[in-house]
Amino acid sequence: MSRPVQYNTTVKFEGIPEGYMGEGFMASNMEKIVGLARKNSIWPLPFATSCCGIEFMATAASHYDLARFGAERMSFSPRQCDVLLVMGTISKKMGPVLRQVYLQMAEPRWVIAVGACASSGGIFDTYSVLQGIDQVIPVDVYVPGCPPRPEAMLDGFMKVQELVHNESLRRRHSDQYRDLLAEYGIE
Repeated sequence: MSRPVQYNTTVKFEGIPEGYMGEGFMASNMEKIVGLARKNSIWPLPFATSCCGIEFMATAASHYDLARFGAERMSFSPRQCDVLLVMGTISKKMGPVLRQVYLQMAEPRWVIAVGACASSGGIFDTYSVLQGIDQVIPVDVYVPGCPPRPEAMLDGFMKVQELVHNESLRRRHSDQYRDLLAEYGIE
């Protein structure tokens, strides 16, 4: 006797880690599964000071929908976020505040510099503007533009997803990572 409901048996799984699959189970490398889970559940912390913040609002809105990449919840608490999106002009007085927000984030943490001002100071080559946030915190992805289009922000977010997915669980405990943080005076 056949079942009344027909199941689709030709489903192709995309993006899942390699492993042994059977009916109702999958065996794989723990590191790959953790990477897949992290990649699809990134909570961003928007740190917006200028016009790039408006473009980010458009990116998070329904037309571009950042939520379909696993960033459903914007977290405005550094202790609950995974990726820091710095958007806009950062003054030298704001640098220590940005650094404090970065230090309050739990490991693992990633940073995206959105726009020309966050990446290099933009058109504001003055004594009061920080010429790139990489002077105070390490940056993982730079998104160019003044202001960058929502498509560029989505591309930058997908680059961070690639980093998250492929990162070793032990990388954050390596000497290389400690040396990187030591260059910024972070212990």
